[in-house]
Amino acid sequence: MPVSISQYWAQLDEMGRAVAFLLIAMSFVSWFTIFAKSWVFWRIRRSAPDVNRFWDGATMEDAIMTLELVDVERVFVPMVKAGVSAVNSERRVTTMMHKADTADIMTRVLRQEMNKITVRLESGLTLLASIGATAPFIGLLGTVWGIYHALTAVSGSAAIQIDLVAGPVGEALVMTGLGLMVAIPAVLAYNAFNRINRITLAELDGFAYDLHTHLSKSAS
Repeated sequence: MPVSISQYWAQLDEMGRAVAFLLIAMSFVSWFTIFAKSWVFWRIRRSAPDVNRFWDGATMEDAIMTLELVDVERVFVPMVKAGVSAVNSERRVTTMMHKADTADIMTRVLRQEMNKITVRLESGLTLLASIGATAPFIGLLGTVWGIYHALTAVSGSAAIQIDLVAGPVGEALVMTGLGLMVAIPAVLAYNAFNRINRITLAELDGFAYDLHTHLSKSAS
């Protein structure tokens, strides 16, 4: 008669259940991150072709209003507002930045905004990479523990019986499978998100360069 997962669970000791709970928790965190980042990146990529409508605005105010409508995840809008604010602000006159020209000020402001956006886009990716890298080894720990139980059962018996070995070996295989089930989606999602992130940051870098040129010329 086939042994069910519930029967394997009943055979686990404290160590085995701790490993299983850890893998299950990692799976929940991984899938939550995957769904959350998928939603964010989908919205970013969907609106990316419309970002160029910013340059069709008659005035900067119209261009910003257009960008606010298409940039639903607020990736490009903060950079534009920070750049315009830096050009129009007079506060730099009372600071050491008053000695810098407009181009240097724009470079500094846009670089700061790029760093903020990069941190926001990359949030969660390290977590997925960590789960993908460690989940197989945590599953392997459960596997080794199950095999240890199998060897203990065999050594304590005068004759080798398949029912003494089947339970612990099945427990070990379940742990191996659970570790892979947690790791594989996390690794695939990390690779996909990392590629989308690189594309988005490349577009953002090009937009920042064009914005820097436009605002520097407008200020001069």
